[in-house]
Amino acid sequence: MRANWFQTRYLVLAATAFVGFWLFRRGTSSDLEAGAQIVSLVVGLVLFVAAAVVLYRDFRSGPTDDVAIREPGVAHFLFSSARSAPLWLGARLYLGYEWFEAGRHKLQDDAWMDGGAALRGYWERATAIPEQGSPPITYGVYREYIQYMLDHGWYDWFAKVVVVGELLVGIGLIVGGLVGIAAFFGALMNMSFMLAGSASTNPLLFTLSILLILAWRVAGWIGLDRWLLPALGSPWSPGWLARRDAPRRSVATTR
Repeated sequence: MRANWFQTRYLVLAATAFVGFWLFRRGTSSDLEAGAQIVSLVVGLVLFVAAAVVLYRDFRSGPTDDVAIREPGVAHFLFSSARSAPLWLGARLYLGYEWFEAGRHKLQDDAWMDGGAALRGYWERATAIPEQGSPPITYGVYREYIQYMLDHGWYDWFAKVVVVGELLVGIGLIVGGLVGIAAFFGALMNMSFMLAGSASTNPLLFTLSILLILAWRVAGWIGLDRWLLPALGSPWSPGWLARRDAPRRSVATTR
């Protein structure tokens, strides 16, 4: 009886996740009006998150059911071993330099720091719908979002947010401080630029950011994270700052 209940429960959750994905996909379709797109996106996201939350609660409260397949040695080397830190140092310095230079140039440009005229022009070009050909933004709901910010003059303060964000991401990656978080916000900006129709180097930078996120435990080992991560820890594993009786130490290394 319990086995049948287990199977039924997981089939329902799988169906919920699928419907969530389907609604989210429909929300990106240009066939729908902007309002219908937003509703479809929100409902789809809520259904998927709800299924994920229930599954995670089952994982925390139920018996161990890990898939008994070992990861490849190269994956362990890249994402779990401090021996790969020199490789990630090179990726970090390259990616951090790109972000820092992008922010530095904007910081010295009045079109970004005084009124946000540069960002306003970028948004105007991104939201334009040509008479012939395809518009820069593929997803109508994202165009509506940019148009809303443009109509309300958000470019004035949002331009400064972009500049500060690029500088902070660049500095975090270069010094190796909270690399996973810095790479996440870098990837978020790359994704935003790509959704707005700007390719350039964004696909490459986005890919490097995802890899650094996966390697967050070791990517900053040659950097501040060697001491920051043991001190701060994570929500699921508090560091010695949260556990005053714990010894202060650097990130544990494995082969």
